[in-house]
Amino acid sequence: MHVGAATGGYDVVVGRSDVAAHVPGLLGDGVQRVLIVHAAAVEPLAARLGDVLRERGVRVWLQVVPDGEAAKTAAVTAQLWAQLGAAGFTRSDAVVGVGGGAVTDLAGFVAATWLRGVAVVQVPTTLLAMVDAAVGGKTGINTAEGKNLVGAFHEPVGVLVDLTSLRTLPRADLVAGMAEVVKGGFIGDPQILQLVEADPVGALDPDSAVLRELVERKIALKANVVTADLRESSLREILNYGHTFGHAIEQISGYRRRHGEAVAVGMMFAAALAQRAGLLDAAGVARHRDVLRAVGLPTSYTPPAGYDWAAHLAVMRRDKKTRGDLLRFVVVDSRGEPGRLEGPAEDDLRAAYETVLDRA
Repeated sequence: MHVGAATGGYDVVVGRSDVAAHVPGLLGDGVQRVLIVHAAAVEPLAARLGDVLRERGVRVWLQVVPDGEAAKTAAVTAQLWAQLGAAGFTRSDAVVGVGGGAVTDLAGFVAATWLRGVAVVQVPTTLLAMVDAAVGGKTGINTAEGKNLVGAFHEPVGVLVDLTSLRTLPRADLVAGMAEVVKGGFIGDPQILQLVEADPVGALDPDSAVLRELVERKIALKANVVTADLRESSLREILNYGHTFGHAIEQISGYRRRHGEAVAVGMMFAAALAQRAGLLDAAGVARHRDVLRAVGLPTSYTPPAGYDWAAHLAVMRRDKKTRGDLLRFVVVDSRGEPGRLEGPAEDDLRAAYETVLDRA
């Protein structure tokens, strides 16, 4: 699938193949140095990629980074910058990200900021990274004040999706990644919802035709949105469905909640908020709950001790979509059309919050 963005675009290739063999072709002949940023769980794949590049005369550095959001810090980023500087990386050299969404976010940000931009290839190995994080050119790291508040738009030269990577992915991570797939069904491709409803078991089977179609459909949806709006000036904001409240959950939990789990609850919050605003009917809210539960995703949660509605509201006010003091949420209506709800009443926000609290 082609993402036709400002620089001429790039391809996202989905299949079951040895991705290491395809990376050199994406980098081209001028690259002399490559930094491979990877998660510990995919070290064999990163090592194989390093061997393939060395066989072609490329000097390679492999750097393992912490798991999950712990990788997306200023300290880890500075370590990678120092490594690039010590190795003499130039603008004709490149970075490769191998791993989940946190790794692709980090690798992309390091590539975007080194010498104001060097090439990056993304090799996502989790469902979430395949259908969302690695596609679209959004890169970033976290700060104490919030998630992804520091970042840059930097398109990769290519994205390679090997579905066989999902065979060894922990079940909980596969389920969490499905939140981004389901999100695509609510904001633009209703066929995704129909596929999940018809075969929720197949949706979570790495070898099934159903999961492959879901992956391809979600990537195609994101590719179309990003092609129309690379820098999130308007349309691209719909990709943040469920993320305003979801990011608050992640930050408040110290990033102990998986991104997909938080986004699933965030979509329920957004659905409840849309219902309060008269945009979404009860059947639409129920469908959100039913589809998410069908693939094992949460629809409610328990805040950590000491955190209440005021804490969530304070975090949401730092969301990237906020303008001044105006909170803005992506919502969907009863026709399945996504849009923005700006400046909702605090009573409605509080009421929506109450609907997603775990009362068990």
